[in-house]
This record gives sequence, C-alpha cells and structure tokens, in this order.
Amino acid sequence: MLFHDTSRLATATGLPVDALPGFEPAGPRRSIFFDTAKMRVGIVTCGGLCPGLNDVIRGLVMELAHHYGVQRIYGFRNGYQGFIPRYGHDVLDLTPAGVSAINEDGGTILGTSRGGQDPHEIVDCLERMNINSLFVIGGDGSIRGAMQIAAAVAERSQKIAVVGIPKTIDNDIPYIDQSFGFQTAFAEAAKSIRAAHVEAKASPNGVGLVKLMGRHSGFIACYASLAESDANYVLIPEVPFTLDGDRGLLQHLRGRVLARGHAVIVVAEGAGQDLVPESEAGVDASGNKKLADIGLFLKSRIADHFAAAGMECNLKYIDPSYAIRSVAANPYDSVYCLRLAQNAVHAAMAGRTETVIGRWHGRYVHIPMALAVSHRNQVAPDGDLPRSHRAAPPVHVVGQPSRLPNTFPVSRVARQSRSQFLSVSSHATRSTSSSAERAVARSAGISDTGCFTSSSTSAAGSVTSTPSAPRITTASGDCDTSSPVTTRPSSRSAVYDS
Repeated sequence: MLFHDTSRLATATGLPVDALPGFEPAGPRRSIFFDTAKMRVGIVTCGGLCPGLNDVIRGLVMELAHHYGVQRIYGFRNGYQGFIPRYGHDVLDLTPAGVSAINEDGGTILGTSRGGQDPHEIVDCLERMNINSLFVIGGDGSIRGAMQIAAAVAERSQKIAVVGIPKTIDNDIPYIDQSFGFQTAFAEAAKSIRAAHVEAKASPNGVGLVKLMGRHSGFIACYASLAESDANYVLIPEVPFTLDGDRGLLQHLRGRVLARGHAVIVVAEGAGQDLVPESEAGVDASGNKKLADIGLFLKSRIADHFAAAGMECNLKYIDPSYAIRSVAANPYDSVYCLRLAQNAVHAAMAGRTETVIGRWHGRYVHIPMALAVSHRNQVAPDGDLPRSHRAAPPVHVVGQPSRLPNTFPVSRVARQSRSQFLSVSSHATRSTSSSAERAVARSAGISDTGCFTSSSTSAAGSVTSTPSAPRITTASGDCDTSSPVTTRPSSRSAVYDS
C-alpha cells in the first residue's frame, strides 16, 4: 500500500514509482513461525487509561485461543512493573471465558503504571516463563520500551516476537488514521461542552470553561467542539494565543458576553503553557514534563478581568479528563480494537517483531516501531480541521485568521515525511546520498531503497528485520523478504511506560 494517496504528494518526493515508500499489509500469512501448541504469550498494558484497553485484551485472547489454538496466555499486571520480581505482582492467566465480558467495562483488567524498568530484567522474565510473543498496548513511551525489549531479545538471539498496539487518547501517534478510544473520548468530551453551554446560558454573563486532554495535540478539543457546536473558543497547543490587549482572548471574550450574554471556552491541557507563570512542576514517572494547569489559570484570569471591568461573570469550570478516559469503548472503537488485536496476533504468528499495528488510509498495516515514535501527530494549523471550525461562525480557534486563501496545503505530517524521505536515495540517485543520511533513514525504519522496513522470518527460523516491498507483490499478501539488514543497537537504558 503506497504511503502517499495522491499523485501530487508522490511526485513531490522525487522518487520513481517503484521506489515510493509503503507499508507491509497486515493480516494472516501462509506460513506460521511458531508452534502454536507449545506457544506461550504475554500481554501488558502501559501508561494512562484509554477507552478500549479491555477490548484489545479480549480481542488478543480470543484470536490467539480460537484461531490459532494457543492455550497459555499470560497477563502481566501494572505495566512493565509486572515483569520485575521485586514489585511482587502476580501474573494473570487469561482465558476466553475469563475475558468474555471485560469489554463492557472501562480501564484495564491488567492494571497499568508509569516509570522506567530495565529491559534486560524484562527479557529475563520472558525467558523464565518461555514466552514466545509479547503484545505491548501503550503509547510512544511504551513503544520505545518495547523497542528496547526487542533489542535485548536480539542480543541474546532469542526467538521472541514483540508486537505493539499503539494507545494514545490524544491521537498523537503518527502514521495511523486514528488511535483506538479517540472517538469514544471526543464523544464523551462533547457532553461536557454541552453541559458548559447549558450552565452558561442559565446565568447572566455566564461563561463555561471546559478543559480537555491534549498535552501536545488538540485533536480531542477540536473534534469535540465540532461534534457539539456550542463552543465559541477552542484553545489548542498547536496554536499560540494571547490573553491581554485589544486582540487578546480576555477582551474578545468580554465583548462576546456583552453582545450575546454568554460564552463557552474549550481548552486543551497543553495549550497556553507559555502564559502560565513558571513553576517547579518537574517531570512525571515517565519523564514527561508536568504541565501547569491552564484550566485553573484561565478561570482565575477571566474572573479577574471581568471584576476589573466592573462586570458580573458567572463562570462554571468543568474538567472531565478522568471521567472520559475511564469509560468503556463505544461500538465503533470496540470494532476497531478487535480488528487491531486480530492483526497484531497475525503479525506475531508470522514472526514479525518490533512492529505496531495501525490503520493507514483505511488499510491495516505493519508500522515499524521506530517510525511510530519518530514524531508526534498534531493538528496542522493551516489544515482542514481548523478551517472546519472557522466555517462555523461562532467558533474561533484563537490565533488563527478569520479567513484563509483558497489553497490546498500539504499537511504537517506530509511535509515532515517528505523531508525524511528525500534523504533516502532511490536506485537511480543513490550516489547523491551520503552514508550518514542512509544510516539515519534505516534507524527510522526506512531501507536504502526508500522502503519502510518490516519484520519477517529468516530461513534459519530467527526473527530478523528485512525491507518490505513498497507494494503488495503476491496474491497472498506476502511481501518480499529478501536482503536482510540489521538495525537493532543494544541498550541498557530503562524501559518507560508512557
């Protein structure tokens, strides 16, 4: 499946058609690498909660047991801590009967945690339990941890497949159409926007302020505001804004309340961090910088601004973050989780490793882990999503002009990808690229021929990394597995739950 979906973007790479980058299609393969009768499988959930975690666990167990006949499936409790003996967490036996109804509940039956663990200690546990495949359900930090686990496995020449199912409620992992749980999350968030609107209209000079999730990406705030069109201001991390002055948020907000009697503001948690006074916030257990509370800061500044103007303000502040991430998946996400889980099992059974499963342009594909964590997926300020908000006159993505020229810009992801691909030489122009550029490309999961690398089984039966063809090459869906390359540096750094 071609990475680019239009001839214009494909032409912009400067690569010939037969060298265009592509992903290996997911799905069952003719050859199964492991002996399923003797196989042992591990499943772990890492990082923060997200709708659909139990659906993915259930889907993995059902597919392993019913499709492939795997009988020994173990759940490791509380993230990567579950592999480390000193934490004392029990290992859970997972059976179809035991997981049959867990999709009806939010959260994860395995628990989760944050913090760094030694990848070699994790592999020690996998070896003790004779685990053949490990499924990691987590965000970018967890995927980086899975890459370190795969590297430690390779150092020991073990045959353990490490496959990821990317989890991010913020929808900020690149090269996937949407992350699981995202549709449930913004649907729940829309309910809070509606509640804020009802509250704001019920009082004189009412202001509803809703803080939603989104550390670096404002997708939840944008989509929820489109789904529930009562929001008048949408503040996201990708678009800077000012508070004071004639063109600032506070002055504009007061004018809106004077004219209409009420207003609703939606703010993503990562927005406006440059406006909040510096604090000794530090970092969390995963190494992420702790954010200042932009919701409470705005609440205080709005109240002070109205008071200084001698104007009444009835402000209602709603923060539904934990209520959103802990709900069960909606039907759409339940189906999506099931299909991700099924394709993850197919990948592991075929001997794929150091890969995640994603849906790209409607097709389920294998995405190299290095590529999945290469950058963050963010709202493009000049893209169609902010334009969708501007198409609705009451909504303002603060910091954006009221009108944009009638252009068709290349998205941020496409621009970043294009610059990355241009450093990768094709057969015809390889002499113009340096060895350093090719090394950088290979570390990001791209082969010297301009193709993404995926994993497959070598003739000797070991799990290795090989370049995948840029297109589907056989009727069965199998891709070329020739010309193996080595791309796994060893590492002793800690594995982090994201």
